[in-house]
Amino acid sequence: MNVGKIAIVTGATSGIGLAVAKRLGQDGFTVVVNGINAEEGPQRVAELVAEGIKAEFCHFDVTQEDAVTANVKAIGEKYGRIDVLVNNAGGLGGRARFEEMTTEFYRNVLALNLDSVFFASRAAIPFLKKGDNPTIINYTSNAGWNAGGPGAGMYGTSKAAVHTITRALAKDLAEYGIRVNAVSPGTIDTNFHIGIKSTKPEVFQSWAKNIMLGRLGQPEDVSGVVSFLASKDAAFLTAETIQVGGGQALGI
Repeated sequence: MNVGKIAIVTGATSGIGLAVAKRLGQDGFTVVVNGINAEEGPQRVAELVAEGIKAEFCHFDVTQEDAVTANVKAIGEKYGRIDVLVNNAGGLGGRARFEEMTTEFYRNVLALNLDSVFFASRAAIPFLKKGDNPTIINYTSNAGWNAGGPGAGMYGTSKAAVHTITRALAKDLAEYGIRVNAVSPGTIDTNFHIGIKSTKPEVFQSWAKNIMLGRLGQPEDVSGVVSFLASKDAAFLTAETIQVGGGQALGI
């Protein structure tokens, strides 16, 4: 059976990840959708399949080393290669000021945003070496440069680390023709912001005033850039981070 090129998208059962999985599927990839919700995952895959996309669900927690290693290896062995790994999983993990921050919170945020990239990338490398135009795409954030808002210091710290590990991986893997880049989404209208959207929707919408293009981002704004980075049009791009924020990083 011709399954086409193989893409793994972590944390892809909603939001930007789901949009990325859909776009890569439309581009002809067989998409392995990862998530931690054993009920939601198969539902999202069924929706993708109904649209003519080749997709399957792989249930594992990206912060758990053994689970990531075993599942990524199983995917690579099943298809004989991996062409694209999108390390989409991540998140704020909550807010805490450093004085009151527990070690558990500190380690959990690092695990979600940095360990996950390391575990999945390490496991995928042997199979990416067998891929066609093999690529790793990570996610950093404006918080990686400005350290985030109140209580988001560890999120910003972890995303700064993702920026650096993207460049380090690119250096490490260039000899194998494996490209490694990152996207840095601005304020994207997803459930990532569900707290403030539900309690202070007027504040959430006001954020658009700080974006040069005058609107909030949509998941498809990010998925289009990921599609480009995964394509041969980006064959000479590596170690780059692309801001996808409508000019938000410059401020107005």
